[in-house]
Amino acid sequence: MTGRWDFWIDRGGTFTDIVARRPDGALATRKVLSENPQRYRDAAVHGIRLFLGIDAGGTITEGLVGTVKMGTTVATNALLERKGEPTGLVTTRGFADALRIGYQARPDIFAREIILPTQLYKIVAEVDERLRADGSVQTPLDPASARTALKQLKDAGIDSVAIVFMHAYRNPAHEQAVVAIAREIGFAQISASHEVSPLMKLVGRGDTTSVDAYLSPILRRYVEQVAGELPTDARLMFMQSSGGLTDASLFQGRHAILSGPAGGVVGAATTTRAAGFERMIGFDMGGTSTDVCHYDGAYERSFETVVADARMRVPMMRVNTVAAGGGSICSFDGSRFRVGPESAGAVPGPACYRRGGPLTVTDCNVMLGKLVPAHFPAVFGPGGDEPLDAAVVQQKFAALAEEVATATGKRLTPAAIAEGFLRIAVENMANAIKQISVQRGYDVTGYVLSCFGGAGGQHACLVADALGMNQVHAHPMAGVLSALGIGLAETRSIRQCTVELALPDGWDGLNPALAALADEARAELTAQQIAADDITVHQRVHIKYAGSDTALEVPMAEAATLADAFAVAHKQLYGFVMDGTPLVAEAVSVEAVAGGGGTLQPIVGTRTEAAVVPIETVGAWPVFDRDRMLPGDNITGPAIIKEATATTVVEPGWSASVNTLGDLVLTRTTPRALAHAVGTDADPILLEVFNNLFMHIAEQMGHTLGKTAYSVNIKERLDFSCAVFDRHGNLVANAPHMPVHLGSMGESVRHMISKVGDTLRPGDVYMLNDPYNGGTHLPDVTVITPVFDDDDGTLLFFTASRGHHADIGGLTPGSMPPMSKHLEEEGVLIDCFHLLDQGTFRLEAMEALLTGARYPVRNLQQTVADLQAQVAANEKGVAELKHMVTQFTLPVVEAYMGHVQRNAEEQVRRVIDRLEDGQFHWPLDNGAAIKVSVTVDKARRQARVDFTGTSGQQPDNFNAPMPVTRAAVMYVFRTLVDEPIPMNEGCLAPIDITIPDGSMLAPDWPAAVVAGNVEVSQCVTDALYGALGVMAGAQGTMNNLTFGNATYQYYETICGGSAAGKHANGQGFAGTGPIHTNMTNSRLTDPEVLEFRYPVLVEHFAARTGSGGAGAFRGGDGAVRRLRFLEAMTVSILSNHRTVAPFGIAGGGDGAVGRTTIIRQDGTQQELAAADSTDVKPGDCVLVETPGGGGYGTVKVMRNDTI
Repeated sequence: MTGRWDFWIDRGGTFTDIVARRPDGALATRKVLSENPQRYRDAAVHGIRLFLGIDAGGTITEGLVGTVKMGTTVATNALLERKGEPTGLVTTRGFADALRIGYQARPDIFAREIILPTQLYKIVAEVDERLRADGSVQTPLDPASARTALKQLKDAGIDSVAIVFMHAYRNPAHEQAVVAIAREIGFAQISASHEVSPLMKLVGRGDTTSVDAYLSPILRRYVEQVAGELPTDARLMFMQSSGGLTDASLFQGRHAILSGPAGGVVGAATTTRAAGFERMIGFDMGGTSTDVCHYDGAYERSFETVVADARMRVPMMRVNTVAAGGGSICSFDGSRFRVGPESAGAVPGPACYRRGGPLTVTDCNVMLGKLVPAHFPAVFGPGGDEPLDAAVVQQKFAALAEEVATATGKRLTPAAIAEGFLRIAVENMANAIKQISVQRGYDVTGYVLSCFGGAGGQHACLVADALGMNQVHAHPMAGVLSALGIGLAETRSIRQCTVELALPDGWDGLNPALAALADEARAELTAQQIAADDITVHQRVHIKYAGSDTALEVPMAEAATLADAFAVAHKQLYGFVMDGTPLVAEAVSVEAVAGGGGTLQPIVGTRTEAAVVPIETVGAWPVFDRDRMLPGDNITGPAIIKEATATTVVEPGWSASVNTLGDLVLTRTTPRALAHAVGTDADPILLEVFNNLFMHIAEQMGHTLGKTAYSVNIKERLDFSCAVFDRHGNLVANAPHMPVHLGSMGESVRHMISKVGDTLRPGDVYMLNDPYNGGTHLPDVTVITPVFDDDDGTLLFFTASRGHHADIGGLTPGSMPPMSKHLEEEGVLIDCFHLLDQGTFRLEAMEALLTGARYPVRNLQQTVADLQAQVAANEKGVAELKHMVTQFTLPVVEAYMGHVQRNAEEQVRRVIDRLEDGQFHWPLDNGAAIKVSVTVDKARRQARVDFTGTSGQQPDNFNAPMPVTRAAVMYVFRTLVDEPIPMNEGCLAPIDITIPDGSMLAPDWPAAVVAGNVEVSQCVTDALYGALGVMAGAQGTMNNLTFGNATYQYYETICGGSAAGKHANGQGFAGTGPIHTNMTNSRLTDPEVLEFRYPVLVEHFAARTGSGGAGAFRGGDGAVRRLRFLEAMTVSILSNHRTVAPFGIAGGGDGAVGRTTIIRQDGTQQELAAADSTDVKPGDCVLVETPGGGGYGTVKVMRNDTI
């Protein structure tokens, strides 16, 4: 021992946890509120003073403290609250808006007012310079323009800069030169992307660099503040997101995001491994959120993570966070109970914290007697010395019980309401655990649940039951395990870089890159006074299939061993391997590791009494003191075990024993009930539970499809949807994927039922894409799986997935021919093809179908693989539905399939209650027009949507099959519901839809329809909003751009401006842009990846400033996208709003029309029509200017009526 105190600290959102190692080696713990400005400046230093017996503000003298190791949320909170350092972004000319646009997908597909994250940078400066994907110089850096741009930033008060140039990961010379200029000018913080995250993908690397510039100054000031209150002979270290410690002087913003949670992963893995458990699920439930992790002998890291809407490309512990903590707010919306995502935080905190806060999960445990105020830290009230307030909790639950009875007619006791909220919270947390385990191919039933965090022990048994787990581990310091993990952590340095080398030929190029990184990592550790002999270096390679963006990390080895290891990892994660597909080493990484705090265990004594006895009994719950429990003690639930930093609840059917290390091991002693004893009547608690469960099944299906798909279109652009249907083919729940798919898939299922329903057998799977029999357009192939009762073979439900296949045949690659006039020209027609016959994949018959058409599929392997992925996704849904039936019984599941639809129906009826009659006539560029009238019957709370007067069937492909229009109607009315409900069949129950036969919205076979799904659907949506008077026209097109030749084919949709409009309360809102709107939400390929894969240059991608319609609330701006071709190609555009402008509403101005222009190398220009195609030569450009959204309201006068 050093003879000094060591402190290990986790500064969380609600509490700061401190583990102190005394000079004699004994451990002590303490919790203090993270925010208590009336009493102290910083919680960590305050806790240190308390241990040392020093008054607030007193000096901590030298000789007392050895090492302080910290994890902190200072950076995370600054990121979440957008309170970082004012930052300037310096980037390549043409890319000022690249990070803001990102991948063009909107965060909430049902939100009419699209709110994008606030950007971290305040000002953008563009610099003249350009590199190509191979690192060669396209445009030399202009140092003078760079200096001018930087000086302008400095003059504007910016002192922190993020420098992000295209392809700087490949050649850092331009960034290095600008860094030198920035240093000369005197910027305090300079973050360059080639240093921060030397990996391909401009958006992720750019976001990471912006985060680093934005947070590092804040972090540096906090570090200096803490260091300034510590003695100069104390060493200060911080925990990094990657799970390793580093010296305070090296701690950077980009490494601080998961500082505390990473300590929890280390603590849980270390302590469970010491207790003999090899496989662990970490369950860290704090005040504001719950973090979960998976451990199976090695730490799992993610190299691409989204945190607080920032896309991070640095190594982080793979931690899944769900907004369900002790402080999650519990509310009732008139029909359902809700838990979170809002949190009461530390201030005001839960109702029991004596600050006037709302009811939370913590209050539920107080209400149920599981949290006993007398045994909880008394740190509340003005003096910080009062216990939890149980009386106010009882009063608030009693009042809520009256509110529920008034709204529903159901009288629930306050305790039943508290139990209901806990049930919802537990299901939310269990779903989060499934995402990091079950979805990644792990069976958690054989794992131990490591519970920690202040609230973990209160819910561990319930969460384990929800997952089918039978053991729970709780370390004696479970309440402060993240802090303990920070103390036990090793010092680590991770380095990585992009290599993009084909394997096995490029294997020789891996070692030089790894050696250079290893030297850097070792140097960082030796600079921290670590001997070179104490450092271990791990080398890893990130491998992917050629053409994919999904790389997996494997240990460096010989080329053949690398390939085998990758195949094993790919099979584990994705369920398949692609034999014969070339491998690419995308990146290499090195991790240098040294030191660590050792495995520390508390000293345990021997028992003198006959058995442990409760210190008191509260209601039905005997309360035990963990400090009095010794190895061999065993307690049978129900029971409460109180300790200084946590409370553990032993539920009925569980027991708790103490092992030889002093750990608690909770074990399921009686078999859990196979089915919950619940009724089939609608219950406000179970309504929310089943809402979440049905949606989670669809989300798990989507995850399975995304991870097992072959094509970039499905795997990376995420152009797919998954859903669950009842036995009649009615949509019950969907994952929030592609809106145009979701509302139309029910027609596909019902068509399949009508055609082959009587012959369906277990193991059967069907597929279809016929637009005249339940489909939309041919690239969208729907795969449908019936779900049968395992005992009597009764048909129960259906699962279905729809994927936009990269090619299904047709005139042009990508199956989106702009000039098609006959359905046959758009690809292979599929009508209820029997894909699996009682579990047997009918491969030969399917291949004959796909290759036997006049215009067959071009890549059979890709199409077959994507269909197999859809089958796998459906099977995931089948398994989860069967598990749900086992858990709740078939009558209950079927009843709640109806209840969630009726709940959606009631929500739509509430919308109808405030609507007025309206009509709208909306022309398209091709001369056709959509006419719609909405008639409201307020007495019956119904609406009629009538498209009579719409133009007849079109000779081109701007025809939308009836399911597309139905999907648009469902989507529009779902967006008028402000509550987070699934979009299901109930949304259309109060709506009568009339579509005239032979119109462009109900064409006759064999009319071409490819534009109906992507273009006409957008126009129908806008027309409906116009008729309802709630929103202007959005960009109204998907701007389908394709280019290719015999070697390369590429397809993308391009974002534009969203519409301005008004909310139900009459408050207006502005449009947003550029962003995807209405019926699509597909992703865009990162510009660096696009240039790496295809012979093109992205020269400009930015907002089309001023293109949004004028008004009191402006429409969103469209986009400007310019691509230069390096090879001869054919370019096609399928779009709308090139002549007809997106409409404004209530006096708002129209948005600007779009335009597609070919700019030849000699300067001549060719403007393309809305649907057009042309050939280009090397050096030619295509310039796509997408439409802006319409504005809402006149500038001077605003109506304030309600919709």
